Amino acid sequence: MSTEKKMSLTLKVLLGMAIGIAIGLAINLGGLNTPGGFINTYVVDGLFFVVGKMFINALKMLVVPLVFFSLICGVCGIGNINTLGRVGGKSFALYMLTTAIAIASAITIAAFAGIGEGMNQVSAATFTGKEAPPLSEVLISIIPTNPVKAMANGDMLPLIFFSILVGISMLMVGKKARSFIEGAEIANEIMMKMVTIVMSVAPYAVFALIARSMANLGLDLLGQLAGYVLVLTGALLAHLFVTLMLVLKLFSGLSPAMFLKKIRNAQVFAFSTASSNATIPVTLRTVTERMGVDNSVASFTIPFGATINMDGTAIMQGVATVFIANVYNVDLGFGGYLTVILMSVLASVGTAGVPGVGLIMLSMVFTQVGLPIEGIGLILGVDRLMDMIRTAVNVSGDAVVSCVVAKSEAKLDASVYVDPEAGAIDIDEAIHIDQAVEEELAHVVEAVKSSETP
Repeated sequence: MSTEKKMSLTLKVLLGMAIGIAIGLAINLGGLNTPGGFINTYVVDGLFFVVGKMFINALKMLVVPLVFFSLICGVCGIGNINTLGRVGGKSFALYMLTTAIAIASAITIAAFAGIGEGMNQVSAATFTGKEAPPLSEVLISIIPTNPVKAMANGDMLPLIFFSILVGISMLMVGKKARSFIEGAEIANEIMMKMVTIVMSVAPYAVFALIARSMANLGLDLLGQLAGYVLVLTGALLAHLFVTLMLVLKLFSGLSPAMFLKKIRNAQVFAFSTASSNATIPVTLRTVTERMGVDNSVASFTIPFGATINMDGTAIMQGVATVFIANVYNVDLGFGGYLTVILMSVLASVGTAGVPGVGLIMLSMVFTQVGLPIEGIGLILGVDRLMDMIRTAVNVSGDAVVSCVVAKSEAKLDASVYVDPEAGAIDIDEAIHIDQAVEEELAHVVEAVKSSETP
């Protein structure tokens, strides 16, 4: 038996990302990505695009059934409606608190840095902002008129509401719902296994996603907006490594170093997909199997956080607002920045966790404080890369709140959290099919068929 240590999935994913960055930059800087050329048509927008898109679709495929079954199991696992209320209340309060801190600190950092001052430039690029729905509409839409339609559209808040309501109703029915609960638990276990299978091909998909992004973006656009990029990246990293880690340590006493080590997988997926929703399966698996958070808590906090927790997006809004205000010599004053903070916190509720949503929210903020919408054209070129970084911060915030809430409810297994190898995926094991299990299942199916024979 070989004693050679296998490379972990996290290391393989990071290696895939590094190779993707190198090859993508080589294509871009070498001028090989000419529109209509062979590399652009068949490699960047061909092979890389297809592989990356298939992987993202596979992740999105898992979101709705995973959230539905895990939430039902979570509610039934809590077994007490009052406890469910506490979990929801704590999660909401922490998500709103971290979002408010995020944008306030971002505005402060950007204001001191003075980014955009003296540029006095007007961009020819335009951006048409989609009007954000009023708070009343967001609240009304939480209750779905058609749960099946909400599932088909992937609308998280209506899906969360319906799933929780189903779980509560099952608790109220009692013993009669036992078979349904057992079925939901089996379905949830099957979905988690599917997550493991999809993650086994992640290194190749992450390579394709990153290579395509770097081949298209390159370094030129980053050079033009170096100040904005550096300040925004600094604010995002400060929130991740300082604010979130302080929240984790102060409210739970857990080790930030162990958290950062175990969250890397979810961060890489979030960075690659730029979508909190698409990363839900990976984040959910990470906090439950790697960090020891009980599914009864994680099944609520993770999809809930993917919907309302927009720390990274809030930071982008704060930095972008200061940047554009300086570019156009607009003095927003204390009242203007306070409005930005309040609007960003409120706008995060019910905003979809999908790529590019930050620009929609930003257009709403700009309109409210009187900044020209066309100013968004100045940051469009680098927004995709920034979107990838801020999504990784969003996902990290979801995991922090999950750990804090679970610890406060005595729903976190400390032995799993402190074990560096807990929940680590062995790719060979992930896609291995046990012959004994196959034969056992075949016997069960045969027995069922025999019992149905008249």
